[in-house]
Amino acid sequence: MSEATHPILLSARGLEIRFGGVVAANGIDLDVRGGENLAIIGPNGAGKTTFLNICTGYLRPNAGSVRFENKEITAHPPREITRLGIARAFQIPQLFSDHTVLENMLLAAASRAKRFNLFKPLQAIPERAEMIELLDLVGCADDCDKRSGDLPEGHRKLVDIAIALAMKPKLLLMDEPTSGVATADKFGIMEILVRALEKAKVASVFVEHDMDMVQRYAGRVAVWSAGKIQKLGPPSEVLEDEDVIRTVIGV
Repeated sequence: MSEATHPILLSARGLEIRFGGVVAANGIDLDVRGGENLAIIGPNGAGKTTFLNICTGYLRPNAGSVRFENKEITAHPPREITRLGIARAFQIPQLFSDHTVLENMLLAAASRAKRFNLFKPLQAIPERAEMIELLDLVGCADDCDKRSGDLPEGHRKLVDIAIALAMKPKLLLMDEPTSGVATADKFGIMEILVRALEKAKVASVFVEHDMDMVQRYAGRVAVWSAGKIQKLGPPSEVLEDEDVIRTVIGV
C-alpha cells in the first residue's frame, strides 16, 4: 500500500496562533497519513516547532482544529494526546539522567499502564522484556545498564525514540532528531530510527534543517514560511523549487 492510499492519521485545518505581534501559524492546513515520513523545513521562527506543540497539546491555537483518527484533539492535554496515539520526541532528549537506560524504559512502561508503585522495584515491572526488545529495535540493547546521562548524544536520541515507542503510538512527532549528533554519525542514527519506525508501523513528522537528511528519508516535505505552508510535495520536487532554494536552502 502506497503512502497516498494510507488513511489520514492527523488533520490540521485553519490553525492560527500569535505571540504578541509574531504570527507563528497563519491558516495551516495539513494532513499526515499512516506509513509516511513527513519532513518540515523552513527558516528559524517560521513556526515549525509551534505546529508540533499545537498538535501535541502544549499550545492552544487561537483558531483552527486538529483531529487525530477523526477525533477532535485541539487543546487536549499532552498526556491525553499521547494515550490516543501521538508521541513526541524533543530536540533535547527527555531522559532521567541519573537512571539507567532500562530504568527509563520501565518508567515509560509504568506510565503507559498507569501503574506506579513506590514499593515495587522497577525491575519487577512485567513489561521488562518488551522494553528490552524496543531498545534492541533502536540498536541500544547493550546500553540497558548504563546511566542514561553517560551516553553519547546519538544514543540518547535513540533511547528517547525507544521511550516514545514504548507508548505504542501511531504517529511520532520529532524536533530535529539528529541535532547535537556528530556529523559522521547523523545518517547512521537516522537510518536506525527510520527502520525502527517502519518495523513498528509508526508514521512520523520531523523538523529538519539538513537537506541531505530530508532528501534521503522524507516521503513528503512541507516548507514553512512565516506561519504558512509555502510548498508541499515530494523531496525531488520541493527541494528543487527556485523559491525554496532561495528562501530556505540558501543557495
